[in-house]
Amino acid sequence: MNLPINEIECRILGALIEKELTTPEYYPLTLNALTNACNQKSNRDPVMALEESDIIRGLDRLRSKGFARLSGAGGRVPKYCHTLGETFAPPELAILAELLLRGSQTLGELRSRCERMASFADSAAVEEAMNELQQFEQQLVMLLPRQPGQKEQRYAHLLSGTPPTSVVERQPPPEAARVRVMAEDERLAALEAEVAATREEVAALRRMMEEFKAQFE
Repeated sequence: MNLPINEIECRILGALIEKELTTPEYYPLTLNALTNACNQKSNRDPVMALEESDIIRGLDRLRSKGFARLSGAGGRVPKYCHTLGETFAPPELAILAELLLRGSQTLGELRSRCERMASFADSAAVEEAMNELQQFEQQLVMLLPRQPGQKEQRYAHLLSGTPPTSVVERQPPPEAARVRVMAEDERLAALEAEVAATREEVAALRRMMEEFKAQFE
């Protein structure tokens, strides 16, 4: 496998894995089915609006990197599949699909969301599958440092490189009194700016009048 892969390639790969595990009777996917899978509004973060041309380009890159291929199964139209099933079992594939489709998540979130693709007895089973992915020759997932305001640490995939771990700390909303003070300060600042501008205009008019009078002296 040749890394990294970009955002569109992640969406395509995640959708291929998901559909193999959830609707195997319709897998491999046609270009139209894959485009719809990439753009669906459920189980996606962010929601995308990709064109078939975007999917074609992404598939070509994934094929060159060893992540996808044209299905050898017969049919009237080309169909596409991923290649990770040759290396990983369904539990690991389900985790990768979720991380590719929805970004970083906690063990609890992964267990709940992966249920439609692979069953985990508990969070420890998810962690065990995570360990398998981390021990692969190319580490594919990592545990992110706990961020301010988070109760649990989150896991992220590494197929697009190491994700940024710094986030802006969320501040509590200001008190009602502070909001009123801020609004009053803004109003006063606007009035002061208006007065200053008026003074400059008056000064400019006075200079023009003096220059006009000086022409007749």
